[in-house]
Amino acid sequence: MNIQIMTDGGADIGQRMLEKLHVHIVPLYLHFSDGQYKSQENMDLDHFYKKIAENKEIPTTSAASPHDFYKAYKAVKPDVPIIMLSLSKGLSSTYENAVAGKNLLLEEEPNRQIEVINTKTASCGIALLLHETAKIGAQHATFEEIVTHLRNRVEQTTTLFMLKTLDNLILGGRLDKVKGAIAKTLNIKLLMKGNGEGKIEVTEKVRGNKKAMRRMIEQIGDYAKSFEDKVITLAHGNDEERARSILGEIMQRYPFKDGFLMQTGPLIASYGGEGAIIISFFADAKN
Repeated sequence: MNIQIMTDGGADIGQRMLEKLHVHIVPLYLHFSDGQYKSQENMDLDHFYKKIAENKEIPTTSAASPHDFYKAYKAVKPDVPIIMLSLSKGLSSTYENAVAGKNLLLEEEPNRQIEVINTKTASCGIALLLHETAKIGAQHATFEEIVTHLRNRVEQTTTLFMLKTLDNLILGGRLDKVKGAIAKTLNIKLLMKGNGEGKIEVTEKVRGNKKAMRRMIEQIGDYAKSFEDKVITLAHGNDEERARSILGEIMQRYPFKDGFLMQTGPLIASYGGEGAIIISFFADAKN
């Protein structure tokens, strides 16, 4: 079935996956003191990291507007159904704006087929669901079957995070400077996950990079026991060599069918900083 898959700037999608999928990305906004930029459009990652390093400034972020989504939907041929996989409702107003944009277009063209899905995840978690969308679509499923399948997969999506540095959280005012300084002094690393509401919560605090990464890899086995029919996605904050090594360790320990590597875009990098590692995979279905 010919379907237009869409997502927003909260998704991180590697080149290998982009080449396989025909995804349209609606950018989100980055606000620096010198102006506004669009993720994935007029700010590349080199410029992004250089600006942060030189100015000691973390941008604020904002969702694409309902009109942005309306224009993106409108550009798709009327007879082509659209599935929009949105950044978690628990993290941003992006989902609500994507739905509002859909309603704007349906007022003009009520026969359009548009489904907006709250992925309850971000970054490579959305990439995992994009891959699943293409996979089930290739099996000649109907639009309704694909949507139902994806909603079930959202509930199985497990996204784990580890930050190498707390600098971005401190600079952006998302972590108290005193607490941040203590954590840095003690070399505390935060292990986090996306919860059932699509919000990020700290699950463990571990001293040292190597120990924290070992624990993060161990956590995969807490959520899944079968791997042969699953893929894993891994996003990194400007640290490809380390990320490839980590993905190699994961694939050696757990027999995933495939693994996709990608870099965090400006939106996710604003929060995670350099060296962040994010992994996503489907947990085993609950009986």
